[in-house]
Amino acid sequence: MSDKHKGRPKRVGELIRKEIAELLMRGVKDPRIGFVSVMDVRMSPDLRYANVYVSLYGGEKERKGSLAGLHQSSGWIRRELGKRVRLRFVPEVRFFEDDSLDRVFRLEEVFREMNNEGEAPDDSAE
Repeated sequence: MSDKHKGRPKRVGELIRKEIAELLMRGVKDPRIGFVSVMDVRMSPDLRYANVYVSLYGGEKERKGSLAGLHQSSGWIRRELGKRVRLRFVPEVRFFEDDSLDRVFRLEEVFREMNNEGEAPDDSAE
């Protein structure tokens, strides 16, 4: 692959991310899909697959319902992308849950606890 084309999957992925975020905000009618944030889109090198990483909010049941609704809507989303984005092939859209925000919150909590343990009162200073 030439240097000129190495950044193309990244650029196309960003374009697809913006379009899917717009479609989820305005177009998808599935009631199972709750509040969803499109975190990243990673394109296959041949641009035929768009792996869409989403952050899902709510309890376990709501998150599973949202992901099922997204999978069910992927054909419609792909057709809409075909109308909005000029590519030789409209990529197959595959949704995956992105739990990186959950991991960040857990790490912050661990750091906070470690910091609080390190701030024990020092009685020897007089």
